[in-house]
Amino acid sequence: MQRRSLFLAILAGGAVGGMLDLLFALAFAGFHGVGPVRVFQTIASGLLGDAAFTGGALVAILGVACHFVMSWMWAALFAALAWNFGALVSRPLVVGAAFGFGVFFCMRLIVLPLSAYPRPVTFPPLASVLDLLSHMFLFGIPIAVIVSRQIRSRGT
Repeated sequence: MQRRSLFLAILAGGAVGGMLDLLFALAFAGFHGVGPVRVFQTIASGLLGDAAFTGGALVAILGVACHFVMSWMWAALFAALAWNFGALVSRPLVVGAAFGFGVFFCMRLIVLPLSAYPRPVTFPPLASVLDLLSHMFLFGIPIAVIVSRQIRSRGT
């Protein structure tokens, strides 16, 4: 039963963090005149390169799927770390923010450069700070809170 509950916490944490992060991205892009389909195609470009931008709605759906698969992978990584290093669950707000910080830099410095993403990774100041804060507070903290709550309950 504990494995199933942890699995559900990973699914829930990844879904909540992924949804909040995606909503931020959509709001930020919309503010700059970029529509949702383009945002989702940009995510899919990590798999398809420039071809993602000519793929229409199916590629946009692929982008959403990629986003949530990555969110669940990050949530699973957090769960594995927290399961093995119990101190991580004692302060989920601080640890979650730090986790989101790490995810931001791993995505920008490792995942995107190794993917088919067709543009150079840059760090425009305002966009980068807002994206970093999104990863810390809208992505990392929800994952840490949800997963940590489940891991702490294993001892009760």
